[in-house]
Amino acid sequence: MFVVKSGLIKLTKNSKEGKQHIVRFLFPGDYFGQFALLHNKNNDVTAEIIESGVVCRMHRKDFIPLLEQNAGLAFSFLMSVSEQLHLAEETAGALHMFEVEKRLARLLVYLYTRNLPESALTMQALRHSVDLPSAQKEVAAMIGTTAETLSRKLNKLEALKIIAMHKRTVNILEMETLIQLAEISH
Repeated sequence: MFVVKSGLIKLTKNSKEGKQHIVRFLFPGDYFGQFALLHNKNNDVTAEIIESGVVCRMHRKDFIPLLEQNAGLAFSFLMSVSEQLHLAEETAGALHMFEVEKRLARLLVYLYTRNLPESALTMQALRHSVDLPSAQKEVAAMIGTTAETLSRKLNKLEALKIIAMHKRTVNILEMETLIQLAEISH
């Protein structure tokens, strides 16, 4: 299992036809490889460094005894894996249920809130910024659309003065409106 201490990692999976699918981006505090670790199997995803940093590795022979000996750690790990599963299910559902604009709004809110305590998501906030984790083509793939459609949707949000773009940085000008568009309860 690998834990991202700093930097940014992109996880991808390749189809038999050679098409690459972005599984997700990993930010500091995120981890991957738990399935391979727990089931003692090889990982079927590829990790690519987007921003250099530090990644910690935990071997099965070291991790399993820790879980067996520490109920608190085992419970925390179970809760974390459960949260990861919930997020994956929510993301998969969003790809089928929501329009691109809503998926984009959800992604922007997620990127903004991922490292904040829930109480920090306030409606009174005037300006927040989010750095898109990679090129528009890859961000578009994350929300199940094309780079051209993503660009149009970002331009629309900018025209509505909900966001302001500067290269890969998205300044969120109207957090309340973005949250409403994303249909996120808080």
